[in-house]
Amino acid sequence: MIEMPPLQLAQVNGIKMGYYESGPKTDAPPMVLCHGWPEIAFSWRHQIKALSDAGIRVIAPDQRGYGATEQPEKIEDYDVEHLTGDLVGLLDHLKIDKAIFVGHDWGGFVVWSMAMRHPSRVAGVVGVNTPHHPRAPIDPIELFRKRFGSSMYIVQFQDLERKSEQVFESHVEQTFDFFMRRPDPRQKPMLPGVTSHDEQPSKLPLAFPQYVAGYDASKDPRPKIVSDAEKKVFVDTFTKTGFAGGINWYRNYSRNWVQDAQFDYTIRVPSLMIMAELDVVLPPSDADAMDALVPDLEKYLIKDCGHWTQNEKPTELNDKLIEWHQRRF
Repeated sequence: MIEMPPLQLAQVNGIKMGYYESGPKTDAPPMVLCHGWPEIAFSWRHQIKALSDAGIRVIAPDQRGYGATEQPEKIEDYDVEHLTGDLVGLLDHLKIDKAIFVGHDWGGFVVWSMAMRHPSRVAGVVGVNTPHHPRAPIDPIELFRKRFGSSMYIVQFQDLERKSEQVFESHVEQTFDFFMRRPDPRQKPMLPGVTSHDEQPSKLPLAFPQYVAGYDASKDPRPKIVSDAEKKVFVDTFTKTGFAGGINWYRNYSRNWVQDAQFDYTIRVPSLMIMAELDVVLPPSDADAMDALVPDLEKYLIKDCGHWTQNEKPTELNDKLIEWHQRRF
């Protein structure tokens, strides 16, 4: 198992943040790697080693509510204003003027927001699976409810009784057994629990709490993408921290949408969109409209890869990040 650099702590934006750093401090601009849900900075272990070995300075934080970073009590303390503010605070702590922000899953939404909210601190942006979208015409939670129904996980996460957290927290190992898998190689991309290939992704329930609650790893044909030792890092971390912090990010979708009305959605820095061919939740087609919003955009497709790109195709992802960084910066 790849070892992480030593954990470091910084007081930023009103919270204590844990982060990991590797590579030469003289390299500029550094790359800041932002994880998604349910993940932690450890999700980037393959990239931290490869990028730093290539001479790139790398910083990977446990973001607000995750891992070694504090969990504020108020739900509104997890809106994107706070999430991007944490990254600005981390740059200030490290005396870094600008960085390239790389984000996967929820981290992708945060890094695109960094370029909108704090453009003077952003040298470039890389979305891993997560594209940059124009602002939704209506509250995104209503859009999710209309498109997927009330069982869709993001809609379920709006429940303030925290039933979703209770499911994951009572099935922590089961949660990571369920999520940390490649798509089934014997069939077209299809989520567990879906029995018909006729069900398109736009019609899938994406009812992750229910999937996890009824999940039996012994009957899952999908290949694992983490070793038992790696899975233990996730299980031990989330057993300690719970899932509320990360799910509170989702509870700010509507708040973020209201706040974002004041911002220009055009991204005016060099940008790279890395797409994964078999990602059901964030398919490559989601990036089709990006060119109008991101004038300096490159796209790269990783084939035969599902949602967990850092773990499924680490070498190809690393090679592309290094090549793009060296060519553009």
